[in-house]
Amino acid sequence: MKNTGNVSDLFNLVEEYWSPKIIAEVNNEYVKIAKFKGEMVWHEHKNSDEMFYVIKGSFDIHLKNVIITLNQGDFYVVKKGIKHKPESKDESWVMMIEKKETKHTGDIVSDITKSLDEQLK
Repeated sequence: MKNTGNVSDLFNLVEEYWSPKIIAEVNNEYVKIAKFKGEMVWHEHKNSDEMFYVIKGSFDIHLKNVIITLNQGDFYVVKKGIKHKPESKDESWVMMIEKKETKHTGDIVSDITKSLDEQLK
């Protein structure tokens, strides 16, 4: 895994929506990028927080009783154990930081779920 790179160039290599790619590791955390468009599944990460940072575009994070709208340059941390569902009307470029062992869609398995091996490719 590299210690440097151009984030815009790396986003150009992402072909599928909701398919995170691991671009770096920092201590016990992975830095991931993904393109969002449409709806993700409702899920939670029972033992870890997840940080979302919007590089380009905007998207909503649906929580139980509120919708958080994030625009370019915004970030939000979903605390561990909180069910959430990201949704993006148009294509958005998002960077995420989470523990290495965090599963893509928590304990929910769907047709968009990616294993860590798939995220490392």
